[in-house]
Amino acid sequence: MKYVVKTVPVTLVMGTIFFLSHQSGDSLSLPSFPGADKLAHMTAYGVLAATVLWFFGGRAPEKPGRYTLLTVFCCLLYGMSDEYHQSFIALRSVSGYDLLADVAGAFCFGLVWLKSPVLQQRMVSCQTRVLQSLSLN
Repeated sequence: MKYVVKTVPVTLVMGTIFFLSHQSGDSLSLPSFPGADKLAHMTAYGVLAATVLWFFGGRAPEKPGRYTLLTVFCCLLYGMSDEYHQSFIALRSVSGYDLLADVAGAFCFGLVWLKSPVLQQRMVSCQTRVLQSLSLN
């Protein structure tokens, strides 16, 4: 049951990304400054990376480099599936630059997480508290 609870944040973020990707190109309103689209991709996939790392929970600090690479790889796979999904949506297209921005966002968060033992421990303690409050730990 605790693995189901641990997947809730990842599922919510993936669902949000899927929902936004399913909107036609003319229904999305982004700020008009250059690179706003790429910044949105980086932000979304940075948040996705955070939820994937949270899923790994207590095991992550033992081998942070391995889990960071695995997280970026998971985000890359989801980004690829998202770009493929967009190929079926009106006024949307597949973009290698969007995928690059996705991976960059995941990598940036992963790097921050990797270099911050405090953040690692806080994520572990947060997950422990959540699971304890649900009597699953």
